Amino acid sequence: GALYSRKFTIDGEQISLQVQDTPFVSLEDDTDSICCQEQINRSIYWADGFVFVYSITDYESYRVIRPLHQHIRKIHPNANIPLLLMANKGDLLRARQVSSKEGLQLASELGGTYYEVSARENCEGVHEAFQQLCQEVSRMIGSCNGEKRRGLHLVRPKSPNMQDLKRRLKQALSSKGKSATTL
Repeated sequence: GALYSRKFTIDGEQISLQVQDTPFVSLEDDTDSICCQEQINRSIYWADGFVFVYSITDYESYRVIRPLHQHIRKIHPNANIPLLLMANKGDLLRARQVSSKEGLQLASELGGTYYEVSARENCEGVHEAFQQLCQEVSRMIGSCNGEKRRGLHLVRPKSPNMQDLKRRLKQALSSKGKSATTL
């Protein structure tokens, strides 16, 4: 579950986007219950929006979406958190197992926006989808008038790469300080 951070501008405002990749979510023994790691639950607590991605060539990845959404609703029962349903691998139409109609129907059921994309052939579709989600999140946060949308006061996780960089910087600075004091 890598954490990716980017900064960009939407509607003249600089946005800091953190995307927590949450792999290894699966259905438990052919039921509609999901099995997921604790790290995913922590990510769900601090998220301001959700992107559900499935492959049009893998029906099982599609089947996980509804139970995962139900799991999120258990954690945030009253929150109106924007979500995006993204069907990936739109370039592999011959191997399609999930129709566009099924994707649109699920997005409507979940109250989200639907995009069918090919991350391999056209990253613009992915960019457009994320940009729309960020605009929705920005509007929602702006409508809270500075108040917290949820009563949770959890610290957002830091990128593992950033933590490693900070640790190395502290080591470098402390070793310089030690060498300077020994002179």
